[in-house]
Amino acid sequence: MLFYLISILVVLVDQAAKWLVRTHMELGERIPFWSPHLQFVYYENSGAAFSSFQGYGKYFSIIAVVFVAAVFYYRRQGKIRGPLLEAASGFLVGGALGNAIDRVVYHQVTDFLVFGNRGGILNLADLAINAGAILIAVYLLVDHFGHKAARSGEEKRS
Repeated sequence: MLFYLISILVVLVDQAAKWLVRTHMELGERIPFWSPHLQFVYYENSGAAFSSFQGYGKYFSIIAVVFVAAVFYYRRQGKIRGPLLEAASGFLVGGALGNAIDRVVYHQVTDFLVFGNRGGILNLADLAINAGAILIAVYLLVDHFGHKAARSGEEKRS
């Protein structure tokens, strides 16, 4: 249930934010919000991260669909279990779908968040993907140290 809740929430909030940007800002417009930490800058990206592969965004929507299908497959197989992995996969799927919707409908992704002076321009789907990746890293660390502690406890009993 957590997986579906997060996935749907990410897609809805991401698409709503992008709609607000497209309808209330001019392309290239910059709005200082919490300068220098956060600015809104309306940008359309027809490529991938850091504006790489411009014009090839449609291929990334295919990758997103394959990724989402893989997550559903592994969930059905019982390989994605527990709240940490459910949340992580929810953020990843929601972010992938949020950007895939843009690529299919608009043939580009709406970006609008700039953090600091050196960062790229992101959107909420990108942040969700980053959150999912961080949660997977946390899960792997917890799992690793949990197994290590269990092995250490078994050695002490022997």
